[in-house]
Amino acid sequence: MKVYDKINLTMLCDFYELTMAYGYFEKGYKERITYFDVFYRQCPDGGGFAIAAGLEQIIDYIQELHFDPEDIQYLRERNLFSEEFLEYLANFKFTGDIWAVPEGTPIFPKEPIMTVRAPAIEAQLIETFLLLSINHQSLIATKANRVVRAADGRTVLEFGSRRAQGADAAILGARAAYIGGCNGTACTISDQLFGVKAGGTMAHAWVQMFDTEYEAFKKYVELYPNNATLLVDTYNTLKSGVPNAIRVFNEVLKPLGITKCGIRLDSGDMTYLSKKARQMLDEAGWTECQISVSNSLDEHIIQDILRQGAKIDMFGVGERLITAKSEPVFGGVYKLVAVEQEDGTVQPKIKISENVGKITTPHYKKLYRFYGNDTGKAIADYLCVYDETVDDSKDFEIFDPDATWKRKNVYNFTAKELQVPIFKNGELVYKCPTLEQIRDYCLQQVDTLWDEVKRFDNPHIYYVDLSQKLWDIKYGLLKDNSIK
Repeated sequence: MKVYDKINLTMLCDFYELTMAYGYFEKGYKERITYFDVFYRQCPDGGGFAIAAGLEQIIDYIQELHFDPEDIQYLRERNLFSEEFLEYLANFKFTGDIWAVPEGTPIFPKEPIMTVRAPAIEAQLIETFLLLSINHQSLIATKANRVVRAADGRTVLEFGSRRAQGADAAILGARAAYIGGCNGTACTISDQLFGVKAGGTMAHAWVQMFDTEYEAFKKYVELYPNNATLLVDTYNTLKSGVPNAIRVFNEVLKPLGITKCGIRLDSGDMTYLSKKARQMLDEAGWTECQISVSNSLDEHIIQDILRQGAKIDMFGVGERLITAKSEPVFGGVYKLVAVEQEDGTVQPKIKISENVGKITTPHYKKLYRFYGNDTGKAIADYLCVYDETVDDSKDFEIFDPDATWKRKNVYNFTAKELQVPIFKNGELVYKCPTLEQIRDYCLQQVDTLWDEVKRFDNPHIYYVDLSQKLWDIKYGLLKDNSIK
């Protein structure tokens, strides 16, 4: 059987989700209401922030949650689970609540990207898919945004399908890259499914197929006069590639009155070749001809060659984007932060570790972002207990919870709650924006961050503050649990 002939994503879970679920079932915790947070601990590539992505696929997954008869039979054959538990799974559906920050939101370490409130078994079973969706797409969206910012307003296209780690990574990676700010993709199916505009011109094979480079260029421009971008480095970029491109543009496009065209470089010293090519094109009168480049690019290479004066209009970024090669793991986690007692009170839970970075922030929480009314810039994020509110009409003092001596007074600001309801009692209450809207929102929200936070190297550390009440709860739990 082919893998994709039939696949139920409910079964895309770590097996221990099922063994724990059975334990909850047997020990009477099936209906116990739990709270889990999704968050990450460290920004990829040493950056100052990340970009949230993957929510739409989670919504689809939650709506389709069910166990097929074949799934139940497979679990029965494992001889681990009772028939009562298997019957429960046969009628399984998600009945809980989910809140999340919208896709495209800049996010910071240790703050909840998503919060799940649901009966223990339901909350446990969805862990794997929630993490893989958020971890993958947030990683690629974050990398894409870094690349786009390095390009400084120039067009960036995602070119990585053939180097992605599997079909889903290519398809959803193109989606995530678009959220992060890329202008399009080479991946046709991502255009078909999501509307991420797909484009492309030619490979070296096209040029090699013909007897001469000139003939290859001419045939292509005759076919696509309104989309004529020629790959000029198959043989010799400056001696034949660019001259032959100019010759064909003169012979085919000029009589048609078309001035829009392009050349692409895929090897060699991009700075030197683009400068020389630009000079040759301008001297020939093709001042509107765009120069695009590809070949193992990332944000650091792009930034360097532009600083060196490269004359480039468009970047095609492949393997180092679609795989986030420099740091290919996002590191998001899913942690229990609270349980509900029978009387409805919420009991906070904490995970303690000798590795301080792995200590969790307990409780069912709200997440706010403070924006300066005078600048429109994000000042800090603020975590508080679910029953607290923020009065942004008064001055506010925030502090870095990892360095309590670092305090800052905040005034003249607006507080915005970042998480929005997605599911309520198992029903979808959120209307997904279009991918174009998500991308626009992402770029607008990144623009609210100070440049110091957006630095690639040694970025300014953005405050993620805890309310005094939450701080007291966290450190009270640390003290109480320190001898367990």
